[in-house]
Amino acid sequence: MRTLYVLLLCTALALLGQLPAAAPATAAENGEWAVYPAASRLGSRPYFHLSADPGTTLTDRVTVTNKTAAPLTFLLYGADAYNTERDGGFAVRTRQEKQIGAGAWIRPARDRVTVPARSAVTVPYTLTVPADAEPGDHPGAVIALDERIARGGGDGSVALGVQRAVGARVYLRVGGPTVPALSVEDLTLSQDRPLVPGTRTSVATVTYTLHNRGNVTLNPKVALTAQGLFGRTLLSRDLDRLPAELLPRQKIRLTARWAGSPQLDRGEVTLTATAEGVRESARVSFLALPWLPLAVLVTGAAGGVLALRLRRRRAGGAAADGPREAVGGH
Repeated sequence: MRTLYVLLLCTALALLGQLPAAAPATAAENGEWAVYPAASRLGSRPYFHLSADPGTTLTDRVTVTNKTAAPLTFLLYGADAYNTERDGGFAVRTRQEKQIGAGAWIRPARDRVTVPARSAVTVPYTLTVPADAEPGDHPGAVIALDERIARGGGDGSVALGVQRAVGARVYLRVGGPTVPALSVEDLTLSQDRPLVPGTRTSVATVTYTLHNRGNVTLNPKVALTAQGLFGRTLLSRDLDRLPAELLPRQKIRLTARWAGSPQLDRGEVTLTATAEGVRESARVSFLALPWLPLAVLVTGAAGGVLALRLRRRRAGGAAADGPREAVGGH
């Protein structure tokens, strides 16, 4: 049977993964090669931080280091960045996808470079900002893609061909008005409670979407609170597992678990997202009732009422059918 190859593009975790805001920045690498801005000292400039006005051209240099014992050849190109919907990680468009921002404006002096074993090659590139470019942040990356296709697993009819890439992030800000804007959308709450209260812990899952509606990158923080009957505070905590940066015009779907949620209560959950210059909230109501005991109670009450009515009906019928006094004539 003819083998069908499926290409998968794998990018270094330093590029795709979420990096905590407090972690020291390092050059993007995968153990075999690294890509980083050219600098006088290695690691002193892990990312490209650039500013330009519309209609201007910047020049810079990117360094590709080969850490293996054999020469490696790479394709060099620019790519737009985005947040992965799953966890908000920093990711880039593939070479086959259409680039509309920094990825389309980056032009390496060479689109292919061979790096000798255990050596580094520095390549100049230009970044030309169109005259009609929108102001604000346009994140991207300079990518070094290994041209080799490594065969992965398969079932015989389908084989996986894997190409690996590493990229140096580009944080470009185009001059003009900056508008931070953030919204919390599609807030939902699902509850997992025991049928019999007290037999196990209840868990509620809060699902929500963070949407960066502005033109600048945000570093969001999210707080989750819950109030029960009579305004009692049931929960108040800051959420973790957030992206270190939410890129412009990106939205991500996130979840948070609330272990120990109430099994008998009624109230409201509030989720508040903040970033520099913005604060937005969304709310959802909840009703927690022990449905099985309640159903048993209602069924028992209904059965009791029915039995009482039947008893009264029988008692009334017996009274109507009882002996009557005979009336005699003279």
